[in-house]
Amino acid sequence: MKSLAELAAIRERMKDKVAMRESDGNLRVSVGMATCGIAAGARPVLNAFVEKVTEAGLAEKVTVTQTGCIGICQYEPVVEVFENGKDKVTYVKMTAEKVAEIVEQHLKNGNVVEKYTIGGYKA
Repeated sequence: MKSLAELAAIRERMKDKVAMRESDGNLRVSVGMATCGIAAGARPVLNAFVEKVTEAGLAEKVTVTQTGCIGICQYEPVVEVFENGKDKVTYVKMTAEKVAEIVEQHLKNGNVVEKYTIGGYKA
């Protein structure tokens, strides 16, 4: 960074992402970001959720957060989706490429993408 103006420009670009992560919606996406998750590729998954949720116009409905260890390291990266009044959905072996399908099918249309869940995972 070379100036306060450059810092202000970065702040403006990031406002939408920070506000989206703190929405008042009833859906929460939590990405496991402990050491094992990060080593398995959780950072690009988190970034993809922030990007795709914003692109889909779901920023008011969906909160994207990160959490520590979820406890199932062999399935990392792990993403949990919490929705008021429903059971938690756990997605495993996530990639940034799978995020678009989850945002479209699950977060937007309410249909769990079973093939990516812990119950649907095939080694």
